[in-house]
Amino acid sequence: MNTSGAATANKFDVYWRLMRFHRPIGIYLLLWPTLWGLWFAAGGLPPLKVLAVFVIGTTLMRAAGCVINDFADRDFDPQVTRTRDRPIAAGEIAPGEALRLFVVVSLIAFGLTTSLHDTQVLLLALPAVATAIAYPFMKRWISIPQAVLGLAFSWGIPMAYAALRDRLPVVEIATLMLANVAWVIAYDTYYAMADRADDLKAGVKSSAILFGRADRAVVLSLQWFALLLMAGLGGVRGLGWPYWLGLALAALTTVYQWRITANREPAACMRAFLHNNWFGMAIFAGTALSLPPVSL
Repeated sequence: MNTSGAATANKFDVYWRLMRFHRPIGIYLLLWPTLWGLWFAAGGLPPLKVLAVFVIGTTLMRAAGCVINDFADRDFDPQVTRTRDRPIAAGEIAPGEALRLFVVVSLIAFGLTTSLHDTQVLLLALPAVATAIAYPFMKRWISIPQAVLGLAFSWGIPMAYAALRDRLPVVEIATLMLANVAWVIAYDTYYAMADRADDLKAGVKSSAILFGRADRAVVLSLQWFALLLMAGLGGVRGLGWPYWLGLALAALTTVYQWRITANREPAACMRAFLHNNWFGMAIFAGTALSLPPVSL
């Protein structure tokens, strides 16, 4: 490979890792609640064009979120063992270039959203981007920045309803969003527990630090609160047994995570975080298999 080709390949690798495409767990965790919203809003399988736009848009916005997160944390990441090798922290890419990448990816995602030709969806996309930008900076100011992350990771829900409904069922949307915010705080607390020692040294705020020795109990309570809200929605919508089986399987994942983190070992906390993919998947599978059609 010539020098120019090697440089291009290396730049692509840096961008790929900066957008965290080599670690897709964040895509899944952002995608599951968006899919919950799409299926609830459509009363089943949504139109394939809408589904494709939301899946691709979710993937791109997670990538953009990773970039702006690393830009915001460029002074903290070198102090944390797990993050010191990230491209900005390691000096592989300049902060200004990373910021330009964030703008480009966000504009592509926004442009994709315009293909739905829905003003309501476009208007909702603006606070989605604003929340994604705000989250990483919240680590400096509030003790539970995961709440802001939860809001950012929930914004696909009202957008899904806006894309499929003329009138928005506010209570249903709010319930789905609240359930997801509780779940996000829970699993990101496991994530933060893995970094707690380094975060304390760096002066970064997190729910793991806030909750202290009550961390696991709070996480389990939040997960079950989310399940309770989802159960309420299922009851109102009259969903069938696959939905309840999905919730039961999701509940089992929370018990497994609680047990493996008994000693709060960083590796175990990270496994618990990653295992939340099965929580979101179980709820979605149950929803997709049992949701009856509604009049849109």
